Amino acid sequence: MSTASPRSDIAIIGAGMAGLAAARRLRANGHTCRIFEKSRGVGGRLATRRAGDLRFDHGAQFFTARGNAFRKALAEWTAEGIVAPWFDDTHVGVPAIGAPVRAMANRFEVQLETQITSLQSVEGGWRLVDAQGRVHDAGHGAFSAVILALPAPQVLPLAETAGVPMPGLDDVRYAPCWTLMAAFEEPLPGPDRHASPEGALSWLARNSAKPGRDPSPETWVIHASPAWSRAHLELSPDEVTPLLWDLARTVLDTDATPGFLAAHRWRYARVEQTAPKPFLWNADARIGACGDWGLGPRVEAAFDSGDGLGMIVASSLSRASSAAE
Repeated sequence: MSTASPRSDIAIIGAGMAGLAAARRLRANGHTCRIFEKSRGVGGRLATRRAGDLRFDHGAQFFTARGNAFRKALAEWTAEGIVAPWFDDTHVGVPAIGAPVRAMANRFEVQLETQITSLQSVEGGWRLVDAQGRVHDAGHGAFSAVILALPAPQVLPLAETAGVPMPGLDDVRYAPCWTLMAAFEEPLPGPDRHASPEGALSWLARNSAKPGRDPSPETWVIHASPAWSRAHLELSPDEVTPLLWDLARTVLDTDATPGFLAAHRWRYARVEQTAPKPFLWNADARIGACGDWGLGPRVEAAFDSGDGLGMIVASSLSRASSAAE
């Protein structure tokens, strides 16, 4: 008689939307997950920069929903008060863009500031090794499966340490993005949003006008275009800040002096070339990968990739457990 448990300890590397969507789906199927995140907080590009009392959603700006799965999730989050409609068919987290991701993360064990650098195959599954040389397992044995919920360029070296191929990820391409954050004591005139796909600045938004935000001091988030960001990618934030503000001042048509200015560089901001598949799963090795790289540059794409992988992993582990009985 088999003593295999229907529950499995699964390691998820990356606490952004894709990783947490995978964890959410696996938890619904009776599996336990432990999540590792190299940053100080969860959310990935669903990020909010804090500077004293100031808040800037300086990564992803909003969500849209095209499919039923993400529509259902948005409806649940809206009912919980952590998502609200913004303009047209867009939504934002409340009181910050990453609110739904943080709500999902609260249901799991998340180990922050832990950068996993290699995977070790051991009897029963996998152990993880971090940048400080610490070894992580499930506490009572190996992790039965590992999910890499990371940008494609970060998936590849980790998968290589496990000897697991990730077909198609070499072809994924991202556009970088320099982001400028600006704050003002007095409101600026004009509309709350400026979108200019052809200009040096692709997006400018009055962050303080989003639902659930403090309207004062006034805060703005400004995204440079992919072309401008690539041309200035290796400059420092201090070098980029005045360049971006000179551009933004013209678009905003203002002579106001910001009380706060800071720039942030996103190397993997927007997927330009996707992978052939929405996610990857190696059933023999029990290692998978997910991210918006599988479907496109949208928050929903990350959710769908992680949710889809979670379903496949749950089904695969269930079949393996049944075969062992």
